[in-house]
Amino acid sequence: MNANQYKPYEDKMKKVITGLEEEFVTIRAGRANPNILNRISVNYYGTPTPLQQVGNISIPEARLLQIQPWDTSLLGEIEKAILASDIGITPNNDGKMIRLVFPELTEERRKDLTKDVKKKGEKSKIAIRNIRREAIDDFKKMEKSSEIREDELKIAEDAIQKMTDQYVEEIDKKVEEKSKEILSV
Repeated sequence: MNANQYKPYEDKMKKVITGLEEEFVTIRAGRANPNILNRISVNYYGTPTPLQQVGNISIPEARLLQIQPWDTSLLGEIEKAILASDIGITPNNDGKMIRLVFPELTEERRKDLTKDVKKKGEKSKIAIRNIRREAIDDFKKMEKSSEIREDELKIAEDAIQKMTDQYVEEIDKKVEEKSKEILSV
């Protein structure tokens, strides 16, 4: 057994972690964070275009995001896209730019966000465990078809389990960090 046989499963586990990190970036913690706009697309001459590609996004204050489109005729489209999104902030359009004011998070909202973070962490752990099951099933099939021996199967199962434990632990750390960030703002 060589490490290359485990690589496809490790790559899948890394993708789960990356996906979780991307989801965490979009959860607002009371501070202005331009990453919450990552999933928003604007109708730009009939083409859905990421918001970051149609204007300049800046953070003049800790709880304020400014979006200044390169083409002011897009202000209405940007406003519509933000209202249609799930970020929960009403845009202020002054005819030149759009301002997003991030309100202070209430204690209740912080707790809700923390629950959401934990839920996303659990989903990621389930995905990691599913990858482990897939890997072990694949190695059992290899053993059944005499591609590997029984002792090699045991070594593979142990290696996959260690990998699973490592990534589950990483998810727990990320959930804890994000929860602390939300509760401490």
